[in-house]
Amino acid sequence: MVSHLFFYQLMVLGLLWLCVMLHDAWPSECPGGDQKPSKPLPPPGKRSSAPKPFPGLTRTPCCAACEQAAQEPAAPPPPITSSRGRPRHVDTSQQFCPNPDCAYRGRVGLGNLSANGHPNGGPWRQLYCSQCEGYVLETHGTPFHGKRVSPDLLVWAVGALAEGLGIRAVARVFEVNPKTVLAWLVEVAEHAAAFSRYFLHDVRVTQVQLDELFALLRAVKTGEVSEAEAVARLSRSPHWVWAAIDPVTKLLLAIDGGDRTLAMAQRVVHQVVQVLAPGCVPLFLTDGFKEYTTALLAHCGYWVQLPRRQTPGPAPKPRWMPLPQLGYAQVIKTVRRRRLVRVSHRVVFGSLAAIEQVLAVHGWHLNTAFIERVNLTIRQHVAAVGRRVMTLCKGEEGLHQQLALYHMYDNFCLPHTSVRLPLPPPEPTNGSGSAKQWRSQTPAMAAGLTDHVWTLREVLLFRVPPWPQPAGR
Repeated sequence: MVSHLFFYQLMVLGLLWLCVMLHDAWPSECPGGDQKPSKPLPPPGKRSSAPKPFPGLTRTPCCAACEQAAQEPAAPPPPITSSRGRPRHVDTSQQFCPNPDCAYRGRVGLGNLSANGHPNGGPWRQLYCSQCEGYVLETHGTPFHGKRVSPDLLVWAVGALAEGLGIRAVARVFEVNPKTVLAWLVEVAEHAAAFSRYFLHDVRVTQVQLDELFALLRAVKTGEVSEAEAVARLSRSPHWVWAAIDPVTKLLLAIDGGDRTLAMAQRVVHQVVQVLAPGCVPLFLTDGFKEYTTALLAHCGYWVQLPRRQTPGPAPKPRWMPLPQLGYAQVIKTVRRRRLVRVSHRVVFGSLAAIEQVLAVHGWHLNTAFIERVNLTIRQHVAAVGRRVMTLCKGEEGLHQQLALYHMYDNFCLPHTSVRLPLPPPEPTNGSGSAKQWRSQTPAMAAGLTDHVWTLREVLLFRVPPWPQPAGR
């Protein structure tokens, strides 16, 4: 029988053999002279923050609004010069014949209309067309047509709506039925939209700021949709107000309501491009909403044939690229617990130097502060999008009507302090007051679209022709 001492001796020998083998296999701290020191590993590379060039698109981004081409009017007929009777004293140069069978339909200032007195002693003048021998009132096509209410009452009620008063509040102030005020709003909104389309065209701007704000409708207020669910559905909610402004003249180029999708972004950009003059490609500044990129490419892009990289093989496909003069940057804001913690900038199209050169003319930096200030003004003047109010719209159609009224009122009737002009010789005022030192201007005056501040009565009495007139307005 083998004793335990023999096993202990074998164990000690095994441990000694293991120590020798580990000593030979372990790397030496002092290598020989013929060995080169190992190079330290390079630090991990950092991701480059420089913007990568846009690779282009293989298909043209489609826009539903661009596919509906507007029909251009036919050539205007020759003007009519009347040589019979005494010269006309009533100015009818801003009136037009609405008869669809008349060759002078929709034409302004061609001399085919003459004043024909006040029928039945009414307040409105009657006009006579010498071409089709038809008669029309000067209020035809305006909110005053067919109304028995006092014109001043209608103007005051519309002014209260434009200043942000709710429909029921206007009804209480002017002692009329709320349904009557709603009917007035529907007619005035249609007229205001046509008025804005007629005047807003061929505008030249250097930069455009776009943004969207959330509008809370009656569904959340009445409990049909909880507030938590409404916050979760913000991205796909159909109640967003989109706006675009020229920060230099404060001209509101477009305002619309709809869901926060690519189709709506294309619709708003299409409206902005239709307002701009041909060949005008301004600098666009938006928030971080990525759908603006595709919408701008659809309206400010062209096909580019890329050069060959190698001689054999097929030619590369053409790419839809942004115009060389297009500049587009995004201002991305990070908010935590309702506090702004970080603002970052991202140049999408163009170069940062070119964008800063456009902004340096006015001493500005890359920001969207002007359109965000417009968002506050919209909430003050449009009762349906105010915060913590009881004037919420029941549907999207009512929101569109109030936005159309505000669009016209802000551009043509509301003077802005930021665009006023100093008077070289101050004008004296009545009494002992100080002299007048500033000339009031609206955004439309600053943009060169009109020469005076429009009153609401003038706007509501203006008969909008069916198309822009080539000879001027």
